[in-house]
Amino acid sequence: MSDGMNDVWIDTHCHLDAPEFDADRVAVHVRARAAGVGLLVLPAVSSANLDAVRTLAHAGGDAYALGYHPLYVEREPADALATLEAALQAHAGDARLVAVGEIGLDGFVPGLDPQVQARCCAAQLGLAREAGLPVILHVRRSADPLLALLRRTRVAGGRGGRGGQGGIAHAFNGSAQQARAFLDLGFKLGFGGAMTQARALQIRRLAAELPADAWVLETDAPDIPPAWLYRSAAERERDGAGHHRNEPAELPRIAQTLAELRGLSLAEVARQSTANALAALPRLAALLPPTEAAAP
Repeated sequence: MSDGMNDVWIDTHCHLDAPEFDADRVAVHVRARAAGVGLLVLPAVSSANLDAVRTLAHAGGDAYALGYHPLYVEREPADALATLEAALQAHAGDARLVAVGEIGLDGFVPGLDPQVQARCCAAQLGLAREAGLPVILHVRRSADPLLALLRRTRVAGGRGGRGGQGGIAHAFNGSAQQARAFLDLGFKLGFGGAMTQARALQIRRLAAELPADAWVLETDAPDIPPAWLYRSAAERERDGAGHHRNEPAELPRIAQTLAELRGLSLAEVARQSTANALAALPRLAALLPPTEAAAP
């Protein structure tokens, strides 16, 4: 690898099925591929989009995860967990199904029932264990209770997970101590657009100082825009418009921020990010070109 521009990047978290992409979803995917993003991981968020992420993954040559996001679990029907279990069983042999997710806990949005979230997350961790799949975790102001759940419910893991568990703590924004706790349980930490914000001092410090095998790259598109797409609250109020939509094609530029923070070349970040993604979500290896899948 030379400068990173010819490497295949993996966006480990992208909601390509979101309505923000309805008008130009194919063009978004074409731009991602042109930017060198060779593989997207598309996590479901509710029972309503289990089929959508699977269909998109097969159509675009990508990967997907099945699960229920904590923001939506209270809206799910009573048989939602049975529906998820049936879907995981029905697609157990699908190489593009790489994880259970997006699941977890959210302590940021007011009015959510923490007990309902915890019960649903614990049940989904159990389903992941039964399916032999890692998990993609939503961790927003919820690191400590989520760590407690993970310690009680062992799930499948990527290669080298010390706790017999594994997956990705998506959009990580916790303390150094919490970061170490997730790493000790075999998880990688997801870094994306927030890392490009100069004021995100804790995230940037972690991105710079964590071990080389601790992190993966993601966009969370259409959300968490990088600094060059972000609009301040004052700008949004003035213009009556929100931030520019994030896209998976932004991943290499986000990676450049990580390269600068860690004092690495873009090629080194590309190589390590691929290795880390494959360790967190081992089924991805079968979906990459042989030269990428075999990279150390």
